[in-house]
Amino acid sequence: MIDLRGFVDQAAGIVDAARLAPGRYCRYADAPERSENPYGCADAANILYTIGRFPRDLDERACWIEALRDLQDPMDGLWHEATHHPIHTTAHCLGALELFDAGPIRPPSALDDYRRPDRMARFLDGLDWQADPWRASHQGAGLYAALVLAGQVTLDWREAYFDWLSAEHDPQTGLWRRGCVAPVDHDGIVTRFPHLAGSFHYLFNQQHGHVALPAPEALIDTCLSLWHADPFPLGRTLSFAEIDWVYCLNRAIRQCHHRFGEAQAALAEFAAHYLEWLLSLDFDDEPGLNDLHTLFGVLCALAELQQALPGLLCTDQPLKLVLDRRPFI
Repeated sequence: MIDLRGFVDQAAGIVDAARLAPGRYCRYADAPERSENPYGCADAANILYTIGRFPRDLDERACWIEALRDLQDPMDGLWHEATHHPIHTTAHCLGALELFDAGPIRPPSALDDYRRPDRMARFLDGLDWQADPWRASHQGAGLYAALVLAGQVTLDWREAYFDWLSAEHDPQTGLWRRGCVAPVDHDGIVTRFPHLAGSFHYLFNQQHGHVALPAPEALIDTCLSLWHADPFPLGRTLSFAEIDWVYCLNRAIRQCHHRFGEAQAALAEFAAHYLEWLLSLDFDDEPGLNDLHTLFGVLCALAELQQALPGLLCTDQPLKLVLDRRPFI
């Protein structure tokens, strides 16, 4: 058993350090200039939900809803932040509002054109699936999450979205997009991991829509290959890469028992590898752990690992993955 209680307490302390006012947070707890930020507000809520410390006081919840709504641009209905595409930021903030059983005051009007299935399909088709699939998925998956969470699309639209994904799925690798999953250069490393990370975003939309994975066996093979043979430094980064891999493998083996024992062994090996490194880090000296968005990504990986490997990770409250409630991280 690996005791995560100290790590969870320190994560809660980072959220407290980033607090500006009820429901209002900066993103970087250790930043010299502290200003309200969409990812700060959204990820403070995400983290507290994940670790079982979500606010129960109705007045505090009302302040949080107001803070997130105030950050929506009244001109285009989107949320904006310098480090991510507006569709990603919008989906992320709408996902945080959903934790409070709330939505936006105004619809994301900049996305109205994509409420037509033909325009949505054209949008997906135009993304960079080959050279930059990881960042492109922020838009392709964020579009679904933003429009669904804002209540702007129908069942027919959702079915058209998943039909497009089904038609473009690569049955050999279990990834998206067919014909585009050759290794790419990522920060000087030639790797297939960006395709896995991009596919993760579409996979959690499918899980939200209760749509079956099209080729879970192939996805399991790919995940195991990435762990054993790919040069990407999986388990040695403060990022969302770890939740991407763990979620894809764990959700695939839930659907089928292909190489089940190998997959469970790989998850356990990964957990030991990752947690030995993660728990050696010092919150005071590690900038990534003081970034609420990055910290949330780390906690997502821990939450999915706790589900995948029952009895291994000890916390006072079971960790809860927000993706089990709504799409998008």
